[in-house]
Amino acid sequence: MFGYDWPRLHAALNDLPAALLLLAVLFELASVILRRPSLRVAGYWTLVTGAVGGVLAVLSGLQAEGHIAHGEAVHELMETHEKLALITLGIFAVVALWRIVRESRMAGTERGAALVLSLVGLGVLLTTAAYGGKLVFEHAAGIPTPVLEEEIHERAEGHHHHGAGGEAEEHEHDEAAPADSAHVAAPADSTAPGGHTHPPGTPPHKD
Repeated sequence: MFGYDWPRLHAALNDLPAALLLLAVLFELASVILRRPSLRVAGYWTLVTGAVGGVLAVLSGLQAEGHIAHGEAVHELMETHEKLALITLGIFAVVALWRIVRESRMAGTERGAALVLSLVGLGVLLTTAAYGGKLVFEHAAGIPTPVLEEEIHERAEGHHHHGAGGEAEEHEHDEAAPADSAHVAAPADSTAPGGHTHPPGTPPHKD
């Protein structure tokens, strides 16, 4: 869809809901601490929007699972990531529905309970994101095998910069840096006695 396969679509859809749900919890905390009803309203709408976006993120993730080439390690991480994502969505969906139905009639104790549940959901959300990061940055999940093989080959060859004359200059990052020119020994002065040299300003030898 629009040039996106399921893994790319999931990557495009999962960041915004996570950010909105995080903001929703922060807005709610701020409204309690600062006693600002406007922050509570902002948290309410951010929560509802984030929960709806979370549904799209989870659905796209479930589809992406079947389109990612992977081994056993990635499979186990994906299973854990999926379970945590479903738990996260379930918690925030309950809180969102709870507030939709009860928002205008919530007393302090009930609102506090909803906030505690939101904090639990936030903890699970952050854990879900950590597992998603492991999938991408530690196991390259979602990157097609031919693309990954080509990238490994290119990294092994290093990279080149083209100078002003169009000639490629190869960089060898793994080699030791050349010796500092300041520490290179100066050539021996053939006129100095005994074939050795002295720093400039040293008085001549007296025989």
